Amino acid sequence: MKLLFDNNMSYKLVKKLSDIVPGCLHVSNIGLPHPANDMDIWSWAKTNDYSIVTFDEDFEQIEILNGFPQK
Repeated sequence: MKLLFDNNMSYKLVKKLSDIVPGCLHVSNIGLPHPANDMDIWSWAKTNDYSIVTFDEDFEQIEILNGFPQK
């Protein structure tokens, strides 16, 4: 499982979880402009097979409109 932490999550989670969940990333490290647009994050995660970890409820609406895969 590959996790992508949203802007509202601490970038420090990547370092803390890297032993347990290798390959996890923070949005600030994937080359998107800061702050990244939710739809851009969604598209990047979908293209790169990552699950989004966020507190942002907007992603639920994006999922309804665009379908699964990211949680």
